[in-house]
Amino acid sequence: MKYSVITFGCRVNQADSLSLEDGFRRRGAIAVAAEEADLVVVNTCSVTASADQAARQTIRRLARVNPTAEIVVTGCYATRRSEEIRALPHVLRVVTNEEKGQLISLVEATTAHRFGDGDGACGAALEPGVAGRTAFTLRVQTGCAEKCSYCIIPTTRGLPRSLSVDNALSEVDRATEAGFREIALTGVHLGSYGRDLTPSSSLVELMRRLAERWARPSGRSNSEVLFRVSSLEPMDCTPDIVRLVASAGSFAPHFHLPLQHASNRMLMAMERPYTIEYYRNLVETIRATLPEASIGADVIVGFPGETDEEFAQLASYLESSSLTHLHVFPYSDRPGTAAASRRDKVHGATVRDRAHIVRRIGQRLTSDFRESQIGTAHRGLTIDDGSVVVTGNYLKVRIPPGRSRNEWVDVRITAASEGTMIGELDNLVIG
Repeated sequence: MKYSVITFGCRVNQADSLSLEDGFRRRGAIAVAAEEADLVVVNTCSVTASADQAARQTIRRLARVNPTAEIVVTGCYATRRSEEIRALPHVLRVVTNEEKGQLISLVEATTAHRFGDGDGACGAALEPGVAGRTAFTLRVQTGCAEKCSYCIIPTTRGLPRSLSVDNALSEVDRATEAGFREIALTGVHLGSYGRDLTPSSSLVELMRRLAERWARPSGRSNSEVLFRVSSLEPMDCTPDIVRLVASAGSFAPHFHLPLQHASNRMLMAMERPYTIEYYRNLVETIRATLPEASIGADVIVGFPGETDEEFAQLASYLESSSLTHLHVFPYSDRPGTAAASRRDKVHGATVRDRAHIVRRIGQRLTSDFRESQIGTAHRGLTIDDGSVVVTGNYLKVRIPPGRSRNEWVDVRITAASEGTMIGELDNLVIG
């Protein structure tokens, strides 16, 4: 059977899709382009209205270009608006997030196609390069109990649930045995990892266990496996986590800390449990501890009630911050959230103008960070055809050809040209 998985949204969805790819391959299915597939799984996002729209457009396009394909839709949009999805052409089945772990068996029971029918070799292992991914994304947690007033995700993902420490370590072992050399730890509310376990645990405890297992015999940095921690809520990025990333060579100096706004009144309206003073201090602490770290942020512009003065406060903080990249979200209503019922909505044209301003600020921050890295040396992993390296601090650096995908190399950054980092190789670290 020929299959395709199309993924929208966050790293959690990417991890879920990678798990689906693994399951399909182990059953003998062959990955192909969606236009050629017998079965297409669309893993949807619903964080914004545009995410919903993108999923609908993709499903309709698939129905036109591959009318014989059976389409199965899962993810947050499918969970939130299953009837809307079922009404789209050629949708065979909707699988909610709660059922996603059983998606392959549900599909096998209800589709016209069967696995292990000779199309491929049953039991084929997941390996670097599958779905274009050199790094492995491991979901160690899902669900969220926070009540941010703009967010629908707690409704679509449910209460927090964590993979046990032992199971997480086993999944890491499986990924490294398959050849993966970078593993991104992700979750819907990753910082809450372990609180629901019995006995309880924590993200920093999991990180310590990983650091112990993957430290080199010398105890120094540059372990064979690099772990990257995905988005952490500011209140969960503790001093212990910052110190561990700084001291354990097995963790990338890369932080993503959703800010959302720099006005405390806006943060309160969003029901975010920190202040801009706390956030500013956290970023400054990371920068002082890890001078070359990348520090990204999510920002919402045009939240209901946002005044010109409050937007100026946001822009001013971002301009002066040591953040390195921004993800900018123009506010859009999510039915069922507290913010959707507010009457003091910001005019759409104003929201678009503000988003444009903040994106320009983000571009300058990224450009400044890239320029600051010229002349610095980093360890990185080759991706794609081996001519691009991703460094620990999340820079993509083009290098001379001659390497393969998934090699550790030492690279020195020599230039930043039109958004592209250029580097030269030092010595090969691990083949």
